[in-house]
Amino acid sequence: MEFGPFSVAIAFWIFCGVAAVAGIVGDYKKRQAALEPLRAAIEKGQQLDPGVVERLMRPHEERTNPLGLLIGGIVCTSAGIGVMLLAFFLNHVAPMAFWPVLGGGVVAVCVGVGLVIAARAVEQHLQRQGKTGPGV
Repeated sequence: MEFGPFSVAIAFWIFCGVAAVAGIVGDYKKRQAALEPLRAAIEKGQQLDPGVVERLMRPHEERTNPLGLLIGGIVCTSAGIGVMLLAFFLNHVAPMAFWPVLGGGVVAVCVGVGLVIAARAVEQHLQRQGKTGPGV
């Protein structure tokens, strides 16, 4: 049985599945590591402060850093512009590749612009909540 052109697609979806499962396992291990001191204190019979127990049991809330989205958007937009320029250079060598490569560049630019817009939206949302400053 020969997969031919489907082997790349199969490898891609296997990679996506492995990446998803690895993320889930990583979150589980991180949560277990956070609860390990609490478990050790209970086993030793130590008195536990209710504030510490509540803080450890509360789900960890991660805030999206708008700077990371902005940097990703700038890099992605720049890469898309580069791919669009590549389409024009490829047009002289392989004219059939012009439109697909140009389309890929346009998609990358659209993703980059979307990330920049998302960064602005997150920044405005954090400002409305009064959570601005370094490290937010």
